[in-house]
This record gives sequence, structure tokens and C-alpha cells, in this order.
Amino acid sequence: MLDEPGHLREGYAEIGDVRLHYVEAGQGPLVVVLHGFPDFWYGWRHQIEPLARAGFRVVAPDMRGYNLSSRPAGVAAYETEPLAADIRGLIHERGAQTALLAGHDWGGTVAWATAMYHPEVVDRLAILNAAHPRRLLEGLHHPGQLRRSWYFFFFDLPELPEAIVHADRWRFFRHFLRDTSPALTPEEIDRYVEAWSQPGAATAMLNYYRASVRTSPKRAEAALRPVKAPTLVVWGQRDRYLGPELAEPSRDDVPNLDRVEYLPDASHWVHHDAPERVTQLLIEFFSPRPTTGPGEGGQA
Repeated sequence: MLDEPGHLREGYAEIGDVRLHYVEAGQGPLVVVLHGFPDFWYGWRHQIEPLARAGFRVVAPDMRGYNLSSRPAGVAAYETEPLAADIRGLIHERGAQTALLAGHDWGGTVAWATAMYHPEVVDRLAILNAAHPRRLLEGLHHPGQLRRSWYFFFFDLPELPEAIVHADRWRFFRHFLRDTSPALTPEEIDRYVEAWSQPGAATAMLNYYRASVRTSPKRAEAALRPVKAPTLVVWGQRDRYLGPELAEPSRDDVPNLDRVEYLPDASHWVHHDAPERVTQLLIEFFSPRPTTGPGEGGQA
């Protein structure tokens, strides 16, 4: 199991002025998995060891601001450009030129950005319940998605969100996790509480939302680039926060979309609710594809 000694290697990567904590397991092609909010590397605990056993080297970082990674000051430090640069730097720091990249929630947003801004480092891209930025921009023009996304704007308030999430031993975040993913155990929630309690972590985590809200739609749209990497989207259909219309990106934005895999019984926390199925999908998608030559089904 993950908590037994010897299965996980722990380290820190110096990426410019940012120090990223990560855990690593296995040997083989590099897979980088990015967590969402209010998560940390532990959110991928069900996938790390199986991916390692399948022949991959898995690196699961705490993104900047989270858990044991450093927390740059200021909202601008949490815009998608520096976040994507962190992941490019992490891939290189771990001795690879490219990686297979997966992201959930905010980690999915950062994975989309990495594939757009630094396509040379992303071999294949897997997205779990994270809308393509254009889909999210479109969704926020509709009342239904605006109601689902109320917390984007609440988190942008000064000081009040920090006070509320800190209160009663992180009751707000604990309720958020339990309400959206009943599969989480009390012991697992305690691991999250420990990560949230790192000094300055709450503000840094909330700054992801603040940076997003404070970026004008015109600027956000101007930053979009086509995603060249083959892409798999996995979507838990019981997501209370992102409507199903956000799941499938435009073929103009993602010309090499492999498919959108819907999991009808999973919530926003799809990799917690259906861990074996998500792991299977990732292994299949990330595994080398057989090539065929002339006379074997390929084109002459």
C-alpha cells in the first residue's frame, strides 16, 4: 500500500523561485498527475501505485501553494501561465523531455494550460472533470452554470473566505469533500486537514480562484491555443459543480480528442469514486500503441 515504506519516493524540485514537493513511484515513461482543489498529491493515492506497477514512473506534485510546496505571494503568481511553467519545469527537473500528463479539477485546468503553452512537453493528455477553458468561459455566461460556480466569486472576496474555511477545524472544506464524494473516509479527511493547516495554505489555494476571476474574459480567450496532444476526457456525470455540457471540448480546440468517457455513477471526484475504472482508462490511454506497417493494416 502507499503508506508502506519503499513504495513512494519523496522529494522537492526547484523550479525557478518555486519549490515543488512531490512523491514518485515506479520506473518507465514519466506520468505527471496534477491534483485539484482543495486537494494535494494524496488525491491520486488510488492511481499512483497501480500506474507504477503498470510500468510507468509516476510523479504527483503538490502544486504551488498546496501542502508542502512553496507559496509565492500575490494573486498573479497563481495565473495559469506560471502554473503551467511549473509543470514544464518539473518534467525537465525529473530528467525527462516529455511526459504523459493527467489532471483533475484545477489540476486539469493546469494540464490544459501546459498542453496549450508548452505542447513540446506533453505526449498525451488526460483530463478528469475539468472543463476546457473555452467551455468554462462559455458556461459562465449561462445562469445554470453561474449558479453552480457561485464559489468562484465568493472566494474572490478579501479575508472572509479564509475566515470561513478555517472555522471549526476546516468544517467548510470537510463538508465540501464529504458532500461531493461520500467515498472519502474520516481518516482520509484527516490527511486533508493536515495539508490545509500548513501556514498560508488557505490563501494560496484560494488565490487560484482569485486569479481566474480577475482575468478578463477577453484576455483569457486571447491566451487559448489548440491542444495538439492526443487527449482523453473522463467525466463523472454526478458533478454538482460543472454541468455535463462542459465535458466535451471543441474539436477546433482539441483536434486530437480521443474521446470523452462518461462515468454515470461518479461525482466530481471521479478518481475517488471509481478508482479502478479511472486507473484502467489511464493505463490504456498512456500505454504505447502498437504500430502497423504495410501489409499489416497500415498505409503503404
